[in-house]
Amino acid sequence: MRFEFYSEAIDNVPKLSIDGTVPNSIHFSHWNGNETPAELKADTSTEIALNLVTSPNKDDLTQGIDLVTNNHFDTDGMLSVWTALTGERAAQYRDVLIAAAEAGDFSEYSSADGVRVSLAIQGSDQAIPTDDEGSPLARLLAGGEANDDARCYELIIPELERVLTNINNYESLWLDGWKKIVEALESFDRGSSKVVEFTEAKVSQVTLSPDIFSGEGFNPTRHSAPFTAISKFAQGELFIIAIPAANGWFYRIDYPYYSWAETVVRPTIERRDLSNILRTLNEKERNRDGVWQEDSREMTSAAKCLDEKKNLTASTLTPDDVVDAFTKTATKVVRTQS
Repeated sequence: MRFEFYSEAIDNVPKLSIDGTVPNSIHFSHWNGNETPAELKADTSTEIALNLVTSPNKDDLTQGIDLVTNNHFDTDGMLSVWTALTGERAAQYRDVLIAAAEAGDFSEYSSADGVRVSLAIQGSDQAIPTDDEGSPLARLLAGGEANDDARCYELIIPELERVLTNINNYESLWLDGWKKIVEALESFDRGSSKVVEFTEAKVSQVTLSPDIFSGEGFNPTRHSAPFTAISKFAQGELFIIAIPAANGWFYRIDYPYYSWAETVVRPTIERRDLSNILRTLNEKERNRDGVWQEDSREMTSAAKCLDEKKNLTASTLTPDDVVDAFTKTATKVVRTQS
């Protein structure tokens, strides 16, 4: 197997599309619209790749094609490509590979090493990284900036097995992000961050501790949040996340962080029509610089209270006001084709 980052130059070349989906290819992907063989399907592309390399039908499934490609860089993309290139030997790392892919794409804490591997590769605990400096591991290996996706694959693929074998040797790459995740998890454990489940409405009310957003913590005005901690503790199909501010509350309304992908084990989350709820919230909102509106700029974001520049702005509504609108206002489900 050989890898080439996707470009128009290979549009018409037969290839194996790992993680992303590109034209004229056999898909091994969990992205919506994929045509992955049913016998291989799984929740992450990394697990799909593991199913492929260990399948007795591998040659038939790949149709003798040895060109592997992907059209983006992130943890799951890197790990699934590396698995396809490495072959059956990759299976010895199955647990950490899947855990890291779940951490990167779904912001899930399946294992400490999995989270740390993803932080080293991706530099963020969410599916769309907010780390403007790119992959910490690629930067280390390049000795400087490494913001080009194709270059990240070129740098990381030869190093990846060492990362999987001993992630502690790369502590400088993941430690800062790991500390933030631990602080957020501990805030839930001690009760300063809280989750209240509204089972009938399938809504989780998440109220975050002020400590998370102080000093070196997350910056809510950059649309950041402790995604891994929220994913661990919230069980609903819609998260109402309240972040304390000096003059009110920042809010982000999110779907579960795996919901953007086609999944097999995790349930399908159907998008909701929030128009009536947002109208109700806007009628009650006393901050005239803020508007409750749908926001799909992130793959699992549903709505936020935003200013005219589309940045989070503090709402005057309390968390109970907001959750009341979501649990008492009729919510129509928008059914989508997978």
